[in-house]
Amino acid sequence: QVQLVESGGRLVQAGGSLSLSCVASGRTFDIYDMGWFRQAPGKEREFVAITSRSGVNTDYADSVKGRFTISRDNAKNTVYLQMNSLKAEDTAVYYCAASMVPGTHQDEFRFWGQGTQVTVSS
Repeated sequence: QVQLVESGGRLVQAGGSLSLSCVASGRTFDIYDMGWFRQAPGKEREFVAITSRSGVNTDYADSVKGRFTISRDNAKNTVYLQMNSLKAEDTAVYYCAASMVPGTHQDEFRFWGQGTQVTVSS
């Protein structure tokens, strides 16, 4: 019903910046909330950021507040994650997710992308 493809992941130095993109296709007209999650080696997937359909309502994990910014362009069916002041602990596979229902809890996203690797070196 909905396909998500992330891009932009690469190797960056600590303190640097990186922008990730996620393009949605399929039933994009039914998408409401979208979010970013990440999973480091040997760890469980964790919440990073969520945005409402309008992009006005956002929420972030405490570990990324003030450093990461989530945004979306519905005309392009794309959600972005701008990452600044990157730290080694930000190293992970980053996943894009979408929900067909507004007010989505972080554990309720239905559709997921394949992930893109972000590696922060020090």
